[in-house]
Amino acid sequence: MNAQQMAIALWTIVRSEIRRFMRIWPQTLLPPSITMTMYFIIFGNLIGSRVGQMDGVDYMDYIVPGLVMMSIITNSYSNVASSFFGSKFQRSVEEMIISPMPNWLVLTGFVIGGSARGLAVGIIVTTVSLFFTDLDIQHPILTVLVVIMTAVLFSIGGFINALLGKKFDDISIVPIFVLTPLTYLGGVFYSIHMLPEFWQKVSLINPILYMVNTFRYGILGVSDINVGVAVGAIAVFIVIFFIVAMWLLRRGKGLRS
Repeated sequence: MNAQQMAIALWTIVRSEIRRFMRIWPQTLLPPSITMTMYFIIFGNLIGSRVGQMDGVDYMDYIVPGLVMMSIITNSYSNVASSFFGSKFQRSVEEMIISPMPNWLVLTGFVIGGSARGLAVGIIVTTVSLFFTDLDIQHPILTVLVVIMTAVLFSIGGFINALLGKKFDDISIVPIFVLTPLTYLGGVFYSIHMLPEFWQKVSLINPILYMVNTFRYGILGVSDINVGVAVGAIAVFIVIFFIVAMWLLRRGKGLRS
């Protein structure tokens, strides 16, 4: 395939993915905004008024970056996992695999589509948060960078999950038993400085902690960890996940009977 043909193929996949989640927006975009509104009301207003400040900022302001990041992670991951597994289940993905399209293009198309949904939900949740607090972004470039990197990372993760999954239940195991616990323990609602020293060290194993804190630093200018190290770690994870996904695609893992 020449460059023009690859661009058309990539755009076709991306457009299909975006149309898919936009067509059913009451199921893909609306629920996260409602869920996060409940978080803002319960944790921000009710509990936050008792907590006061955390790391020198109001508790409502403190949890906003974490809740936005949580919505981006969940939706980027679930969009690709469900979409690619659905294509695999319907055998339509086989047409892409046997076509002249390179594997990296197929992966990139689904990742861009998943990232688009994650970013769309992130924007919606951020807009909702403005009804509860005012956001003054301290580091705009870093904020945008970490959001895009996180959406890409978890979109690739969803792709890997879809490749390895053998039934629809398999694509819900990771979000429920892995992503949800890691997200809640990733400093969304608290600073790890509140934990005993041992649990602070344990928390550093959680990769989501780095994403949440880097995003929080971009918006509020406060973080529990070194931001430079966090951005580097996210970049390394993206490279590793991409290599694993390409290796699985090349071997036809989960695609061949």
